[in-house]
Amino acid sequence: MKLLFIGSRLYDDIDWFVKSKDVESVLTESNEDAINLDLPDQVFIVPRGMDGPKQVALMQNVDAIVPLIGIDPPLIDVAHMKEEMEEEYGIPVIAAGVRAVELTSNKIRTKEFYKEIGVVTPDYQILNSPDELSLDFPVVLKQGEGQGGKDIKIARSIEDVQDYFNDFDQALCEEFIEGSEISIEVLGFDGEYVALPPIYKGETTLEGTHPLNKTKTGPCMVEGLDNNLVQHTAYKVAKNLDSDGIFEMDFMYSAKKDQLYAIEVNTRPNGTRYLTTATCGINSLCELVNMAIGDFSLSNISDRLEYHYSTEIPIGNYEGPSPNEPVKSFDYNDFVVHGPEGYQRITARADSRDELDNLLDKLL
Repeated sequence: MKLLFIGSRLYDDIDWFVKSKDVESVLTESNEDAINLDLPDQVFIVPRGMDGPKQVALMQNVDAIVPLIGIDPPLIDVAHMKEEMEEEYGIPVIAAGVRAVELTSNKIRTKEFYKEIGVVTPDYQILNSPDELSLDFPVVLKQGEGQGGKDIKIARSIEDVQDYFNDFDQALCEEFIEGSEISIEVLGFDGEYVALPPIYKGETTLEGTHPLNKTKTGPCMVEGLDNNLVQHTAYKVAKNLDSDGIFEMDFMYSAKKDQLYAIEVNTRPNGTRYLTTATCGINSLCELVNMAIGDFSLSNISDRLEYHYSTEIPIGNYEGPSPNEPVKSFDYNDFVVHGPEGYQRITARADSRDELDNLLDKLL
């Protein structure tokens, strides 16, 4: 099998797996100074956009295309390429289609989608001026597009809303939910979907702590919350999006109201993937490869599910024991260090909480 991978930044996460599957790897990248260009069998530097990858895919006669894109803006171009390559050339592209990307890349459309399929989401309104606000404080102000906490503000007063409108002409204004933050990955391909174990990301705060600064744990264990409900709701969302690839979803659970709220969904690789892999043994990026080579199925996932206690901690720069090769694989390690220098995180796992605490003492 010969696969084309688009984007090099995440490729070191799966290089070991690609080699283990005896797959010939071709990669396109727009930045000639990007990381991981020494790992694939062939690399082509192409202009930004999808025209270059399309040409390389046809020239190299690849069997499938696996985009490794972790940011939102290129996803719609990838989706249009998916339609063209699959319909005109019969080359599978393991990514979300146009409808799914359009529904998930805009938070307002996502809200409307949740309402249509009967999934509970926090009350919201679209503000064109602060005077239109009808929700009670505190509220969360967002832009329709953006990721990683960008352009989000928790407003406790009308003055906070007015300050936000100094920078923006419109806002998605959402009820602030006091409770637990939860993420979950769903894998989907050819009409089959599987929801992996949910991850606990901490409690909501009025200070709006960035996700990268939080300690996260897996599996999610929040008193009063049934993880089966999270998985069932995530499955329902993915099935209604009716597309392929990785779906990463954020939820909040209010113990006070005993209510699970859907917040957003992304159709790309995400920041909780290491913790999900540590918790259950299923690596979502590796599953994109399995989809491309015909090895993905629900029974295959079920047979390989593992059960571990895991945690992810921001550490800045890691100075502990060196991991085994391949360093990004939990098949050979009980911890993985990831992220750029100065912002590194360590994800570790064990078979009990006590063993996990002992491992962290050794590593940190």
